[in-house]
Amino acid sequence: MAWLLVALPAAGALVLFLAGRRADAWGHWLGVGTVVGAFAVGLAIFLETTGLSPEQRTRELSVYSWMSSGALDVDFGLRLDPLSLTFVLLITGVGALIHLYSVGYMSHDPNRRRFFAQLNLFVAAMLVLVLANNFVLLYLGWEGVGLASYLLIGFYQDRPSAATAAKKAFLMNRVGDVGLAIAIFLLWLELGTLQYSEVFARIGEVPGGAVLAITLLLLLGACGKSGQFPLQSWLPDAMEGPTPVSALIHAATMVTAGVYLIARAAPIYNLSDTGRLVVCLIGAITLMIGAIVGCAYDDIKKVLAYSTVSQIGYMILAVGLGPVGYALGILHLLTHGFFKAGLFLGAGSVMHAMNDDVDMRRFGGLWRKLPVTFVTFGLGYLALIGFPFLSGYFSKDAIIEAAFAQEGWQGWVFGGLATLAAGLTGFYMTRLMLMTFFGRARWKDLTSADGRDYHPHESPVTMTAPMIVLALGSIGAGALLYPVLPGWLSPSVGERVELSGGALPHAVIPWLVVGVSLLGVLLAYLFVGRRAVPVQRPQRVSPVVAAARADLGANAFNEAFVERPGIWLTRILVFFDNRGVDGLVNGVAAGFGGSSGRLRRLQTGFVRSYALSMLGGGVLIVAAMLAVRFV
Repeated sequence: MAWLLVALPAAGALVLFLAGRRADAWGHWLGVGTVVGAFAVGLAIFLETTGLSPEQRTRELSVYSWMSSGALDVDFGLRLDPLSLTFVLLITGVGALIHLYSVGYMSHDPNRRRFFAQLNLFVAAMLVLVLANNFVLLYLGWEGVGLASYLLIGFYQDRPSAATAAKKAFLMNRVGDVGLAIAIFLLWLELGTLQYSEVFARIGEVPGGAVLAITLLLLLGACGKSGQFPLQSWLPDAMEGPTPVSALIHAATMVTAGVYLIARAAPIYNLSDTGRLVVCLIGAITLMIGAIVGCAYDDIKKVLAYSTVSQIGYMILAVGLGPVGYALGILHLLTHGFFKAGLFLGAGSVMHAMNDDVDMRRFGGLWRKLPVTFVTFGLGYLALIGFPFLSGYFSKDAIIEAAFAQEGWQGWVFGGLATLAAGLTGFYMTRLMLMTFFGRARWKDLTSADGRDYHPHESPVTMTAPMIVLALGSIGAGALLYPVLPGWLSPSVGERVELSGGALPHAVIPWLVVGVSLLGVLLAYLFVGRRAVPVQRPQRVSPVVAAARADLGANAFNEAFVERPGIWLTRILVFFDNRGVDGLVNGVAAGFGGSSGRLRRLQTGFVRSYALSMLGGGVLIVAAMLAVRFV
């Protein structure tokens, strides 16, 4: 049955792409049905796997022989183990809810059928990525996700901003993809195989320097897909796509691919302390960048996007901690999938009610008009800030505790930054709640960009039902998964190492984190809740706020160190190609052409010219013979 996991959404995408306008009336339901069917298959395999002993829970299915060249033999093979099945349930479960939500959200879009075709393609590619049993097939899914994200982010093709954002995401992901490709080449060079089972069993044969290089290159790939420093700036711009795309990319699929890659490659990272340290540093830097920038934006979707950057940073930090944190990173990935998907769908519901406006300064007082959206969004907000006993409390706080448990300076730095980011999370999310749902109804005195008055109203049931389900996950997913997930994942990522020692006593850390988060909530209330929110954003702000609004220089950094050098290199190569390679080839051709043109002048076609030439030649020969005789 496992091949159906990929085949169902892939077939849905194929039918919807080829059927054209004939599928406009029913294509969206086909898109929903294929993902629901994949979820049913995944759930059946999951339940079957839970009945097996831990050592029997890793199984492989060879669907067919994909490519064979010399010593390279690659199967289209699926690896069914606790890690891949966990991702299958997340991708298809949350993906099905997002598909159902999209039926209502895209109901008036004339290109809805194309949208669902691309959603199905995205889900199919992500399933290939997580189910692959070798690095080559993983790379196929990796690139498929990149293609589908390009199509979905740029779905509104008539908007230059959407086309630019799609191109930016595609190109920045290519930077990370080069790292992943080189890592795969190194694994083949060192081991002569790319099957997970063989690579992980024999990775100890690889020299330490090569292992370090592989871990860093895999991390570069993860930074591209998961929007980590220094490749994080594409992820907020991905908000140009329809809101369900934001939920799918930012919650359950694409941005989690980097976390999955590092967790899947756990046997490799276990051999490199330096590699894991770099992973932790990248995660810690990114979680702070996302939290700081999230405090400065007024666009509701971009605040959530930078929140995703920060939360994925927590996950990267966790898997960088090694055996202590692999399971914790996946735990936060799962809980984040619930509450962040719910938050994005809630933002879409607000936009649906507010003529697609995203400026929180134009909202206010919406809790009365959107009661279901307010309650479900509020539960996602509480889970995200780590409110006690909701999902984020069990996963994020566990990561912070594991970070503080590291020895020496690492415990203070990683634990301290993670705690500070928790306080910033409380600030920017409370600011978002206050500006959107509370205070004066600023929209009453305004008109939207298209000239229409605002008439806030609750979304249809096809949109609110998925939000309610995700809100339930925001409440209870952490409590349900925290006790069992480490044991369940042990066949894939190894047994979790229990915490011992560290920078702070373990009993103090939960109180510290909750206290810092509540301090962020209080500061947001003092700075935002007790003051009138101006409809127009103030132009004169402090240098810190200005830097945050400029994404802390992320775009300038990428322009200076990636785009400009790339343009210069391209110009040099074009000059060399035009003047060097083409110049040589064209010069040789021109030389032969000129010579043949000059020689052609001797062939006039006139008999008298040929007779004169023969006479002249004869005279010369006779003259030469006479000269030789007399000399």
